[in-house]
Formats: sequence, structure tokens, C-alpha cells
Amino acid sequence: MRKLINIEVNGKAREVAVDVRASLLEVLRGELELTGSKKGCGVGECGACTVLMDGVAVNSCISLAVWADGRKVTTIEGVSPEPGKLSDVQQSFVDSGAVQCGFCTPGLVMAATALLGEQPSPSREEIRRGLSGNLCRCTGYSTIIDAVENVAKTRGQA
Repeated sequence: MRKLINIEVNGKAREVAVDVRASLLEVLRGELELTGSKKGCGVGECGACTVLMDGVAVNSCISLAVWADGRKVTTIEGVSPEPGKLSDVQQSFVDSGAVQCGFCTPGLVMAATALLGEQPSPSREEIRRGLSGNLCRCTGYSTIIDAVENVAKTRGQA
């Protein structure tokens, strides 16, 4: 069974007919061709699929697309301030060496973006807790925490 949903994705109103059993991730990647969010585990454990729904980080692999009806969804493709530019969080990940294979990076950037939106000056422990739902096999986490901490410091100076 299909249902017509209206969602705002990365600032654009979209009307999509979705299978009522489809995950938000399946719709974003398959129907809307936004492939930045990744399917890692498929059960909400790894965070590679993290997107923002009304500013809150959610695992899109375990969120039904119909739950996004009438909501604002931001994917990794929508965090940059303008085409061809990186957001401050993305740039900090690059500058801090927090990107290796890159598979987890979109989810981590989205989780960090949500965390910094909720708490502009988190401690290192709060950053650890805020990103605890996102797994990375490459970096060892220190550089990721550094990246988020650097954004908080930079924003605090502005």
C-alpha cells in the first residue's frame, strides 16, 4: 500500500508516494536520490543513516517514511550553507583529520550538527555522549571529538 506524503527535504517541499513499510532512508536514497546518508546496520545501531527531522537527529533506517509526513528533513546534502561550500562542521571534520574511509562521516556530521544546535558549548564528555549512537571503524574517535569541539570553540568566538 502506498501513501502520499509531503515533506520538506533540505529546504524543498516534496510530495512523494511511498510504500507505508518503507524506511525514511529507503525513500531518501531510492525515491529522492539523496545518497549521502548510508545504510550500515539497518537496525539503528551504527548511525550511518542519521538525518535531522525537525532539527532532531534520527536513524532514518528505522524511521518509517510516513512518520516524516509534514516534517522538515535535513540530510548531509542539505547542511552546507551554499552549493560547493562545506558547513563549519564538515570543514572541521576535514581540518581535524576526522574523515578516513568516509562511510560514517555523513551520520557523524548530522549528529554533531544536531548536538551543537542543542548545546552550543558541549564538553568533551557531552560530545562523546552526543555521538555515542554513531560508530566509526577507522578514526579512533579522538579526531571526531576534536572536530566537534573545534566548531563549538569557533562558534563561541563569533
